[in-house]
Amino acid sequence: MIAHSVDDPLYYLHNFRQVLLWVESRYADLLDEQELAFIQSFARLAQPAQALMVRMVMRKGELFRCDRLDYAEIGDTACALQPLLALGWVREPEALSLEQLFALLRKDELALGFAGLLARPRAAKNDLFAQLLPMGLTPRPLQEWFSQAPVGIVQWCLQPLCDRIRLLFFGNLYQDWSEFVLADLGLVRFEQVAFTPDSRALHRRSEVDQAMVLHQCGERLELGEAPASVLAALADQDFDNPWLARRYSRLLYAVGQQCERLGDWDQALAVYARSSHTQARIRQVRVCERSERWEQAYSLAQQMAAAPANPLEVQALQRMLPRLARKLGGPPQPRRQRRRLELIELELPREQAALGVEEAVRQHLEQAGGHVHYVENTLFNSLFGLLCWEAIFAPVPGAFFNPFQAAPQDLHDSDFQQRRAAQLAACLGRLDDKSHRLAILDCFASKHGLQSPFVFWSMLSSQLLDQALACVPPSHLKHCFLRLLQDIRNNRTGMPDLIQFWPEQQRYLMVEVKGPGDRLQDNQLRWLEFCAEHALPVAVCHVRWSESA
Repeated sequence: MIAHSVDDPLYYLHNFRQVLLWVESRYADLLDEQELAFIQSFARLAQPAQALMVRMVMRKGELFRCDRLDYAEIGDTACALQPLLALGWVREPEALSLEQLFALLRKDELALGFAGLLARPRAAKNDLFAQLLPMGLTPRPLQEWFSQAPVGIVQWCLQPLCDRIRLLFFGNLYQDWSEFVLADLGLVRFEQVAFTPDSRALHRRSEVDQAMVLHQCGERLELGEAPASVLAALADQDFDNPWLARRYSRLLYAVGQQCERLGDWDQALAVYARSSHTQARIRQVRVCERSERWEQAYSLAQQMAAAPANPLEVQALQRMLPRLARKLGGPPQPRRQRRRLELIELELPREQAALGVEEAVRQHLEQAGGHVHYVENTLFNSLFGLLCWEAIFAPVPGAFFNPFQAAPQDLHDSDFQQRRAAQLAACLGRLDDKSHRLAILDCFASKHGLQSPFVFWSMLSSQLLDQALACVPPSHLKHCFLRLLQDIRNNRTGMPDLIQFWPEQQRYLMVEVKGPGDRLQDNQLRWLEFCAEHALPVAVCHVRWSESA
């Protein structure tokens, strides 16, 4: 699939044509008669009509002023519109509401058209609307609003059909057609994933319809619709497709959050109980707390403590259980003692504050020997991404929809590791037989610059890579990579700011830097606890600034 340069004014048309070819070749069995007819009819249109149609698809909304559909590369708008009108893809709107008129027309056009009804025709546009709103003016054709319409208005009629095509291409509806632009410019390059028939996420037409329902319900929730009505729209749906089931679970979590905001505790509990979201169980305890159901909250927390699902739950329970025990009148609960960490106390000249606290500490530590790099979350994520490149970009069902994806769609799903168990085992096995160094360096060379959800190319130099592979034992890397896979969304952040290498001694030290008044965040605490548990060398550096003499 070849992207076209934006130097070509019709680049967007070329890309849209390729989308249609991709969707038709990959999902022909899932397209209905209307969609297949659309693809065939579009191919027969003259180029100006095709280009104008795509311009409307890419713009927001379905109603357009004809004078705003003026594009140099298309030419005469009226001529380009005629074939679209003949096909019924574009039409004059049957009726326009007052709100739609105000969205489409300028203030001077409205003031002139409604002159006989306005007490203050020179007022601001919002005020003009406020004057007309109490009159209860019902929707009607444009010609009935104005004896002489100030401008032609057309309605694009096939947006739902194009949304289904966009869903099949992107695998979601939060991406739009502008996603191609960076690829067109050559600024972004993507891994070439093998697209096999069994790697598709959707296999039946009914699953396409269900995906659209999930998206529409998500939109309705964001627009403030009552959770009960959103849930009612999902009541008769059976999401047995794994890809859809994961999205359904995420939507349920969002519904639960909205129920919490509304104080509907019973509904929130019921919805969270149906969601497999990584934080759904924690939210159930919090809902019981917020609604002062102390016994139920304590019971749920104890059940979680018996088999915590992830480090996030462990950390939350360490705070919840003592708090809930106190609420139930029990004796004070001793707080779990954190493992002792190496501390570095530094007093640096205040003028170095201009460097930023991390850079000031980096320079100070480097004076004492070794090589110190500011890496934060970039180094270990990058090493993981290079070692496990083949597993990350494996064509498992529902992971990749098109050739322009920087990451698999299930990256943050709880079963990401499970669905690639064999591939990940093979990649991580290289840490056991010490072949990881060559594998990482080969990937660094062969994949350099390709989009990856883990590899930070701009931060990863050959020098940093060589030092890391020389100093960090493979057993340490394996501990970190397995933790990352437990919960990618939450565990890919919170890593220490600096890393110091002593290549001659084949050792290293990670350093979390905290300036005056700065505290450790939860994700940082979890990483520090993990490092202490597995004997990974780490220190916390507290910095204060000294005044110049």
